[in-house]
Amino acid sequence: MAEHEHVRVAVIGSGFGGLGAAVRLRREGVTDFVVLERADSVGGTWRDNSYPGCACDVPSHLYSFSFAPNPDWPRAFSGQEHIRAYLERVADVFGLRPHLRFGSEVKLMTWDPHELRWDIETGSGRLTADLVVSATGPLSDPKIPDIPGLDTFPGKVFHSARWDHDYDLKGKRVAMVGTGASAIQIVPAIQPRVGRLTLFQRTPPWVMPRMDRAISGAERWLHQRLPVTTQARRGLLWGIRELQVQAFTKHPGQLGFVEQLAKRNMARAIKDPALRAKLTPDYRIGCKRILLSSEYYPALARPNVDVVASGLAEVRGSTLVAADGSEAEADAIVFGTGFHVTDMPIAERVVGADGRTLAEVWKGGMEALRGASAAGFPNWMTIIGPNTGLGNSSMILMIESQLNYLADFIRQLDVLGGRVALDARPGAVGAWNRRVQERMKRTVWNTGGCTSWYLDGNGRNTTIWPGTTAEFRRATRRVDLMEYEVLRPPAAKAGGDAPESGKHSAAAGTEAAL
Repeated sequence: MAEHEHVRVAVIGSGFGGLGAAVRLRREGVTDFVVLERADSVGGTWRDNSYPGCACDVPSHLYSFSFAPNPDWPRAFSGQEHIRAYLERVADVFGLRPHLRFGSEVKLMTWDPHELRWDIETGSGRLTADLVVSATGPLSDPKIPDIPGLDTFPGKVFHSARWDHDYDLKGKRVAMVGTGASAIQIVPAIQPRVGRLTLFQRTPPWVMPRMDRAISGAERWLHQRLPVTTQARRGLLWGIRELQVQAFTKHPGQLGFVEQLAKRNMARAIKDPALRAKLTPDYRIGCKRILLSSEYYPALARPNVDVVASGLAEVRGSTLVAADGSEAEADAIVFGTGFHVTDMPIAERVVGADGRTLAEVWKGGMEALRGASAAGFPNWMTIIGPNTGLGNSSMILMIESQLNYLADFIRQLDVLGGRVALDARPGAVGAWNRRVQERMKRTVWNTGGCTSWYLDGNGRNTTIWPGTTAEFRRATRRVDLMEYEVLRPPAAKAGGDAPESGKHSAAAGTEAAL
């Protein structure tokens, strides 16, 4: 990277969000941009998560860009290696390689109110940018709990997102900590190889069968020669999930039938009543993400697996002590304990117009206008921002909606002309967030009786979108300038070119958009 390089747009991250933003920029005629990536290849979470059994729980044809359909998906639910290969192809097909800057982890980015640009310090040099698109994603920084004595453990310790492929688990005593989406894939993948597997389960998940299968050669042939069939398949998958949304957002009681199906799924594999009791959740299905696996329960029933219905509380050498006092010996500990979602580390590295970091501004809870713009951080947008997550469908749908918003954001800057920046009005951000949180009150994520990673330290759900993907697409179709203050350089203001910030209240427009 050239010293003091200046670009129009700097994109942070090269997962689905970052690569999608790069493609959209090129389609909008913007070629003066870079994609800053801390690793040495693209892929984001699908590069980092390479643990045994890693796969997506959203059907392949829905978990891909609408502008880059893949008629050759090998399975109904794709594995990590296929998704990563897909993202590599996207980078090649859309000519993104010249824009990629690997080994360029963002250390600090600071808004310059005089120049109306971002000063960015990375692991490979410094640069400035008129606009920053933060696409680091919520599943990028692993979280390992602070366990007393963990530093005394003589064996191997790693997080599921930082899998040590050089360490051979064969015949080892392995402790799996956590029962989330990663753990239910890891457990059946490693169970046949390890000597003994101890699962530390703080909260049991609801698990439904995974209806996975190989996509036949005939189907792939048809999709290749008749692209409309790929679109139809995607549309059907999308439509089914849109119809499910009301049960999650307005009528959680309707999910009782799904709970019965999940219990039957468990009963087919778990014959021991005591084990079945350990594995049965006491909260409404959907409150935490519903997990998909046809191998998880059968693996737990195997004789070399122990389920400890308690979290890991202490480590004493090679002895692991659960919160209920039970003990287990281990040679290796694998943490499947999630990520920094509501306290994203990137927020500590973004310094806004008033000198505060985004983490300081978000101390009381993350919030951003239409999931994209934070007040006090001009010309800064985030992909997969606050309250844009989903509990039952494909995040690619939400990403593409935010890319529409990004495209119109750039168009508005072009129309305004000259050196200009848009800063979300605090009133608009507040109005949007109040409406989102009001809708959240009825959802299963808030009423289902669980504690999930969707909730922040204050108990607020700052992660999930409480509506359909179609609603979100409508809400992010265009940028409403009434929700932004238009900033001009100080010198321009002194010369009479007053900022076009206006005095309008954005609340009414924001409420209507929801």
